[in-house]
Amino acid sequence: MSRALTKAKGFKKSKSGTYLSIASTAFGAIGVAKQAKKARTEHDTLRLIDAAVSAAAIVTGLAILYRELRRLGDDDVLLG
Repeated sequence: MSRALTKAKGFKKSKSGTYLSIASTAFGAIGVAKQAKKARTEHDTLRLIDAAVSAAAIVTGLAILYRELRRLGDDDVLLG
């Protein structure tokens, strides 16, 4: 396996990959906010509960990714 391919496979465990995961997870919050707004407008309790559970999942995901980012520290895969 070439060195470039090995580095590409380690991207998810790198700081750059973690930042990308954080951004994409945070981007999902926009959809949840729209869902919650629509549920409040339509007085749909079930959709509002679904939006709240989804928001909790996003917050938990971001916390896990942040913890992983702190753990990476200096041993970044793509640095060398």
